[in-house]
Amino acid sequence: MAISTRTQFETIIGIEVHAQLRTSSKMFCPCPTAPAEGQADEPNTRVCPVCMGMPGTLPVINRRAVELVMLTGLALNCRVEIDAVRFERKNYFYPDLPKGYQISQYALPLTSNGRLVVPVPAEGGEVTVGITRAHLEEDTARMQHAGRGYSVVDFNRAGVPLMEIVTEPDIRSPAQARAYGETLRELLRAIGASNADMEAGSMRIEGNVSLRPVGSTTFGTKVEVKNLNSFRSLERALEYEVARHAEALERGEPLVQETRGWDEENGRTIVQRSKEEANDYRYFPEPDLPPLRPSEAWVAELRAQVPELPAQRRLRYVNELGLSEYDAGVLTADAALAAYFDAVVEAGIAPKPAANWVTGEFSRLLNQRAADGLRADAVALGPGGLARLIGEIDAGRVSGTNAKTVLATAFETGEDPVAIVEREGLGQVSDGDAIGAEIEAVLAEFPSQVADYRSGKQQLFGFLVGQVMKRMAGRADARLVNQELRRRLDA
Repeated sequence: MAISTRTQFETIIGIEVHAQLRTSSKMFCPCPTAPAEGQADEPNTRVCPVCMGMPGTLPVINRRAVELVMLTGLALNCRVEIDAVRFERKNYFYPDLPKGYQISQYALPLTSNGRLVVPVPAEGGEVTVGITRAHLEEDTARMQHAGRGYSVVDFNRAGVPLMEIVTEPDIRSPAQARAYGETLRELLRAIGASNADMEAGSMRIEGNVSLRPVGSTTFGTKVEVKNLNSFRSLERALEYEVARHAEALERGEPLVQETRGWDEENGRTIVQRSKEEANDYRYFPEPDLPPLRPSEAWVAELRAQVPELPAQRRLRYVNELGLSEYDAGVLTADAALAAYFDAVVEAGIAPKPAANWVTGEFSRLLNQRAADGLRADAVALGPGGLARLIGEIDAGRVSGTNAKTVLATAFETGEDPVAIVEREGLGQVSDGDAIGAEIEAVLAEFPSQVADYRSGKQQLFGFLVGQVMKRMAGRADARLVNQELRRRLDA
């Protein structure tokens, strides 16, 4: 279906995000949220009577999960409830819900009434998205449809602390929806609340979309789109729904409030079920948990822990460090990468070369280990090591080409780059006589190219430079090679 370009309708979008919280134990029991280091994550091994919903068991609130939701709320400019926060039972009967209900929050959420300013590069501006609530609940089990008419269930995920963040219907385009998701992910990672990895399932996103005539204040029929495993899928699915709604409204066809899934392969949404309303879940207060009343002192303590947020960091990088918008955006998209860059600068390296190496060769090596989940803060080579390597380049003691070779080794081993340079003989040659001798050898070896250069084929200069660097195993000071070669060719 083509994307609608009609202008008589206004697009209304709200987003729901579910993010698993970075805690070591589950929401209401001591079961671990991940397998022990070095152990395989075997299905149905991280379970107990509480998270399996056995009769007679009682839940106990995970304090760290509460803190992470409050920290998120504070970062999103939300009001943190201190009078009374109530857990409630959300009743629905799916095979992935062992109790037959989910402990969640509805009437009295932990945080509410916030906002997030979202840059929208695709539209050349920004939008302020209202945050209705950020509340706490427990995750469901994971179902896998095995085919041949049956499914299997892994309960390891059941009971993992889950934060739901719901926006106001303030988003007006699929591009804005995507930008919101990306901005929120940056924030969650920056404050350490969640890994927010959509591919791994620790962040799931759903879009609610409707259309209404331009100028109308009445919302149209809403459709929720699920099964979105990337921000690209979110944008494409919403574009499809906008076009589908517009065509139906133009034909005078009624739209049905429903939940639809995204078929990535065929680029379309498909009906899953009719959309439930709040009364379908029959919410009522969780009788096994008393109301939670966070103290003002606890909230103040968490407020002091809110770090520099990505938007603030981007402004600092651009306004104070002189980085480009692009470099600032790449760095702040990953909190660990930005912290690594900051440490390189603190070690005495100028911001621009530090950014060039961190966003360039360092990030390339990091991306090669993406499947292992390696983050910048776990790389064997610390920021001080990279700073020493950049310092060697600036001092002319190692070439940029050889520095990449040194970085590849130090990245894996953590060895001092200067020691690698000395051991491998990768130091830069700045001896004018040695460079001059190699230039003379190249001029003698390639007389026809020299003649062609002198007759006006300036592009051959790069070829001759390359031959000199090749003879010197990439160790020659490229600046001196260029100067001396051009002097001799023009003599």
